[in-house]
Amino acid sequence: MATLPPTAAKKTVKQIIQDSLGDLTRSEQQLAHVLLQDYPMAGLQSVTKFALAAGVSTPTVIRMARKLGFDGFPHLQEALRDEVAAQIKKPISKHEDWQAQDADRHPLNRFADSVAENIHYTLERLDRTQFDAVVDLLAAPERRVYVAGGRITRSNADYLFNHLQIIRPNVTQLGSFENVWPQYLLDMDENAILILFDIRRYESSILRLATLAHERGCKIVLFTDQWGSPVTKVADFVFHALVEVPSSWDSTVAIMVVLEALIAEVQRSQWEQSRKRIEDLDAMFSETRLFRSFE
Repeated sequence: MATLPPTAAKKTVKQIIQDSLGDLTRSEQQLAHVLLQDYPMAGLQSVTKFALAAGVSTPTVIRMARKLGFDGFPHLQEALRDEVAAQIKKPISKHEDWQAQDADRHPLNRFADSVAENIHYTLERLDRTQFDAVVDLLAAPERRVYVAGGRITRSNADYLFNHLQIIRPNVTQLGSFENVWPQYLLDMDENAILILFDIRRYESSILRLATLAHERGCKIVLFTDQWGSPVTKVADFVFHALVEVPSSWDSTVAIMVVLEALIAEVQRSQWEQSRKRIEDLDAMFSETRLFRSFE
């Protein structure tokens, strides 16, 4: 398997390119944009075809690969192939890989350290400007918000929905029955926001939903893993989070950290409206006695 540059051990090739764009020449940037537009497939073709697609020379491809920290273009391609293999890795294979690592450490410590590292690298790479832009969108009560997740990420979608519907109006959860999603699409337009969750073993239904919503002018916010769901191609805002942990399953804890920060900031930015909704909700709970009062 390919070894990434030392400073990029937790980064994908895409992330390395994005971090390095400002240091690349114009020709190298052309190459980078071609790869980012058709990632990772553009980088898996021959060096000649890759150079031709960007309208540059083959030596430019080699120079860019080395500038990104790889030994050469074959080394960069090997890293891309490793990423593809990681994306399609099955839970059983992941379990076997983790079992062979740090076998002498207690599993709780091993897992917690991995999650903490995921959070650290996720927040380190998070685009603050993009975060603020999504807060502004969600803080506009006239915008309709739709939320959907996949088989594993549905719990993240549930969590976001439960909190957003308390602090602002016009929030809808699409639910798990994909056959009724088109009915929600009827009301999606340039004034709507669709928030999606999709991590590896990406779901084709989520991509179809995103594509149709995008065609209707809907703003799309995507929460995905470090490799990036295919939905990235049509999303307006993308939050990448690291998900690998010592388990057969991926962890969405890093996604939840970003989500909770987003919820808190949306509530803060429109506190007067949010407070009124929360007070009204508490009054309803008291009236219906759904919750025990300790006053």
